[in-house]
Amino acid sequence: MKDFIQETGFFDVVKARRSVRIFDQNGDFDHDVVRSCLELSTLAPNSSNLQLWEFYRVPEYSNLKNKLAEICMRQKAAKTARELVVVVARRDKWKKTTQANYDKVKESYNGSNAKKQKQVLAYYGKLIPRLYAKYPFWSGTKQLIAWVVGLSRPMVREVSETDVRISVHKSVALSAMTFMYAMKSKGYDTCPLEGFDSKRVIKLLDLPASAEISMIIACGKGLPEGIYGERFRVPSEEVIFEK
Repeated sequence: MKDFIQETGFFDVVKARRSVRIFDQNGDFDHDVVRSCLELSTLAPNSSNLQLWEFYRVPEYSNLKNKLAEICMRQKAAKTARELVVVVARRDKWKKTTQANYDKVKESYNGSNAKKQKQVLAYYGKLIPRLYAKYPFWSGTKQLIAWVVGLSRPMVREVSETDVRISVHKSVALSAMTFMYAMKSKGYDTCPLEGFDSKRVIKLLDLPASAEISMIIACGKGLPEGIYGERFRVPSEEVIFEK
């Protein structure tokens, strides 16, 4: 395993990635690389394989690019980016992706393991709908059920509407991080942005009100002045523990 990690150079990619805030405006930039890296990012792990994400590309030649940069509070990373990728959480699509998973399970097992198939189908056919469905007072009811069940056995406690929303964004963030590492492996830099007017972004991209902007990723070939100082991280002994 050690030799495999060294050969892939993944550690080098992680160490080399920095959030770059000023991008080269004159050098070549292959926009096809952005697409291939986004396709790779859809392989990222995500909760229940629901894949509740969408990615909207806004390249430098789009008439929306400058407008989007303005909505990003005119940050240099957004203004100089050769392409902006808007990462969107689509919790509202859970029914569609749950059904897709349900159908895939039936196709994959095809009666080969009836017991396991029944368990997985129940997961997508019963548990996921109970967790993601929205009804009046249902969020509080789910929390009460989790509390009661948790009195006698281990139980997932994060079942409220807010908890589900957070879970979706965590999955989206995993995909976004995969994208940024993929871009770095291709020699390009990125900067994840949280400073933007989400309502105006949704309007600009003509997204439904139920869509949530997780982050916007600026892409390009970074300039040296685009890295603001040496990397700083708190000592690992302050955040990594063994019990």
